[in-house]
Amino acid sequence: MAIYLVGDIQGCFNELTALLVQVNFDDKKDTLYLAGDLVARGPDSLKTLRLVKSLGESAKVVLGNHDLHLLAVYAGIKKAKKSDHLAALLAADDIDDLMDWLAAQPLLQKIPQLNSQAEQQNITNDAYMSHAGISPQWQLADAIEQAQFVHSKLASSERNTWLALMYGEEPNSWRQVKSEIDKFRFSINAFTRMRYCFSDGSLEFTQKESPDDINVSGIVPWYELSHTIKDTAWVFGHWASLMGQCSHTNIYPLDTGCVWGNQLTMLRWHDKKHFSQAAILSI
Repeated sequence: MAIYLVGDIQGCFNELTALLVQVNFDDKKDTLYLAGDLVARGPDSLKTLRLVKSLGESAKVVLGNHDLHLLAVYAGIKKAKKSDHLAALLAADDIDDLMDWLAAQPLLQKIPQLNSQAEQQNITNDAYMSHAGISPQWQLADAIEQAQFVHSKLASSERNTWLALMYGEEPNSWRQVKSEIDKFRFSINAFTRMRYCFSDGSLEFTQKESPDDINVSGIVPWYELSHTIKDTAWVFGHWASLMGQCSHTNIYPLDTGCVWGNQLTMLRWHDKKHFSQAAILSI
């Protein structure tokens, strides 16, 4: 029994299946955690969703910004871009089932520690996965509560109403939240769009470069401000320019830009061994 965690797939189906073969993944006993952005920009979002859905309880998904955007496109709220390569998925016979399944996925997953692993390594810290991280303005309890709040809206009969309300960058501070709509939008942005924050922990939305390359004052990576990650491990994707590198030993960035021609990265949780599959894209 093993737990594997994989970064942003974005429709890179061939790379995902190659990685699963590489680690001898067995869906009868192993579990695969997926850090969101299952779809868009890669060559086969349809096969990717079908595969992950077919894994049943062996797959633990968190939603990413591209997944949420797909739900909005399916609902007629937004239009797909040509670069998203979603035409085959949207035309699929099982699109309704796939979208209902996708909308039922959470924004936050707790990663269990295997009993033998915890005993051998004296592990007491909790571990979580979300697509972008955890807002520095939140404690862990806040993140859990807001993830459940958003999930309840997306899994409800009013899903499309709430999807239409998620777009926008205000409020960008948890301290400015005054309504359920504010709470919903801020939580979506914190869980799926965040990279950098201002010094007070409010969200910054424009910068994508790695901290080593950026030349913008007044902002820092979210994890430099978060108190939660001092005693809680965090696994996330979304930030391809990090290329899996971070000086914090308690966080694990897994987006290594497969869709941009780099590689897809998988982490085996009990021994923290990384596996990678070079991009074999054909769009």
